[in-house]
Amino acid sequence: MEHVRALLFDVFGTVVDWRQGVASRAGPFLARHSASAVDATLFADAWRKRYQPAMEAVRSGQRPFVRLDVLHRENLEAALAEIGIDAASIDPAELDELNLAWHRLDPWPDVLPGLARLRQKFIVAPLSNGNIILMLDMAKRAGIPWDAILGAEVVQAYKPTPQAYLRTVDLLGMRPEQVCLVAAHNNDLAAARACGLKTAFVLRPTEHGPQQTSDLQPEQAWDVVAGDFGELAGALGV
Repeated sequence: MEHVRALLFDVFGTVVDWRQGVASRAGPFLARHSASAVDATLFADAWRKRYQPAMEAVRSGQRPFVRLDVLHRENLEAALAEIGIDAASIDPAELDELNLAWHRLDPWPDVLPGLARLRQKFIVAPLSNGNIILMLDMAKRAGIPWDAILGAEVVQAYKPTPQAYLRTVDLLGMRPEQVCLVAAHNNDLAAARACGLKTAFVLRPTEHGPQQTSDLQPEQAWDVVAGDFGELAGALGV
């Protein structure tokens, strides 16, 4: 890690708690539409479940690149249909407002102090599938101190395609070994490592709720393994 100049972060799950954040805004919406019996966290899970398939249509070339806000909005309508709510019967402005739940997610408690330490030594930026305004809104609201906004919309490619990582490294004017991806997801790290980036695994054992079964341990010998951003900063000598 001695040559690393930049730390790029996966955001959903690694930096922010998307499940509770989305559920907290979905609950009142569901209650207004006579669906208060629907568990808001399970609705958040159902909405998120469509995330990868929607991006795969772009990755595979079935459709041109569109920003994640568009995919989230389409996925919202499909998730509502699953619980018997016809999106066409709802004011589009109300659906747009609920879609902004993804812009208003809270960081895990260790994130802000950890990033403050890491910025003393490294460039820090998101490498997220989230689009630019989503990342900006989230950062402004929560005080996330990014040095730049990078990610899928900037390079027009969704992770885990190689272009998402390599084009981002190129934008920084660096070599892959000068950049480290920080993520709570083994598959994201594996894709980054295949492109020559350094890797740091941060454990987020409740991203998917108390019954989480995935990403509970590192699946490869990542360059750094940490329990939170504070441990990551310590491991990197900050």
